[in-house]
Amino acid sequence: MSFVWSPAMKFTTWRKLWTALATAEQELGIDISDEQLEEMRTKLYDVDFEFAAQKEREFRHDVMGHVHAFGEAAPTAMPIIHLGATSCYVGDNTDIVQIRDALVLVRRKLVKTISILKKFAVEHRDLPTLGFTHYQPAQLTTVGKRATLWMQDLLLDLERITREIDDLPMRGVKGTTGTQASFLELFDGDHEKVKVLNKRVCELMGFKRAIPVSGQTYTRKIDFNVLSVLSGIAQSAYKMCGDVRLLANLKEVEEPFSKTQIGSSAMAYKRNPMRSERVCSLARYAMGLPNAAANTHANQWFERTLDDSAIRRIVLPEGFLAVDVILTLLADIADGLHVWPNVIKAHAMAELPFMATEVILMECVKAGGDRQELHEAIRVHSMDAGAVVKGEGKPNDLMDRIAKDPLFASVHDKLESMIDPILFVGRAPEQVDEFVEEEIQPVLEKYADLLAVDSVDAVNV
Repeated sequence: MSFVWSPAMKFTTWRKLWTALATAEQELGIDISDEQLEEMRTKLYDVDFEFAAQKEREFRHDVMGHVHAFGEAAPTAMPIIHLGATSCYVGDNTDIVQIRDALVLVRRKLVKTISILKKFAVEHRDLPTLGFTHYQPAQLTTVGKRATLWMQDLLLDLERITREIDDLPMRGVKGTTGTQASFLELFDGDHEKVKVLNKRVCELMGFKRAIPVSGQTYTRKIDFNVLSVLSGIAQSAYKMCGDVRLLANLKEVEEPFSKTQIGSSAMAYKRNPMRSERVCSLARYAMGLPNAAANTHANQWFERTLDDSAIRRIVLPEGFLAVDVILTLLADIADGLHVWPNVIKAHAMAELPFMATEVILMECVKAGGDRQELHEAIRVHSMDAGAVVKGEGKPNDLMDRIAKDPLFASVHDKLESMIDPILFVGRAPEQVDEFVEEEIQPVLEKYADLLAVDSVDAVNV
């Protein structure tokens, strides 16, 4: 990702665009020699950055600085470099190339993270755990089912990023205000050749289409759409890591923690979820970037104003770099999640007696008991048990109270089996199976080639 947004990528792409333009112009009859094109192709990566910087200082213009740097490297081609173009031809089209390549990288890491979480969800598909609503104990779910919630968010992000990649248009060959007037002049008023030129340059740069109309720049709404996708990924990551941080506090699930890792310089016993915290920190930044893009788009007067330039040079690369690191961290966290089943069970069993009372009530009624009398007895026992838990700090003794009450004699011999946590998870295990089979597996098969690619970056701290 760092390379995608590097000066080397940017300025070699400028040269590729100039070469594509000259190639298409030659094909349409402009007097450009094969020797000139060959010299341009052989000097694509021979960039004298110092010379370009010197020319930029002289001209106070970055594009013209690099026109002269390219001409210095390919002198026979100098007369036809940038022929008919405006600065946004190389600037905006390069931005689109970088965005496309960066989106492809993000998609690969998304697929990898989903694949890792799939294994975690399947492994823990039927491990009962307390569900929470309002961060208060609620009906049981399973550890694996909770992981599918994280996966579903990422799957929605994957769908959006794939749509952006597929639909992303090149700016194309549009001229200074989007009217293609300079190219119409170049081709002596031949409108068809101008249209073919636009299409051919897109093809040479690997794009299916150009944006239908533009001012000097492509509409900055594209930047907003792209950063919104990145924001969505950041939101999903924040949600998952927020859950992991809360689970770490409960000592139920923890992120990777190495044998020699130190959680606190003062409190030696601590196991801080610092990777998840780092994800949340970066995500908070990435989530705010669409607002900058929205304001930039809204403030583009008529065909273009230059107040879009400086901010875009910050928010586009930094948005992608932040999400790239977020996904690297997310995959690392998912791959090393440590589950503590005994702690999870203890927490579930502390709340389960209350949840089991309805089942107990129904069984006793089936055996001939009075529903209203039983309900009142359960209410009283529950209030008393709750007072013991909250007021005395003792374990939940509701089942002991019911076991001693003759009103519930019909279920005394099966009370223990009636509070098995697995009986209270509903269809959670089956939902994991169905979600993986119907939604996740087809995606992983579709992108199997991406899973075969090794990442060159890693989490070192």
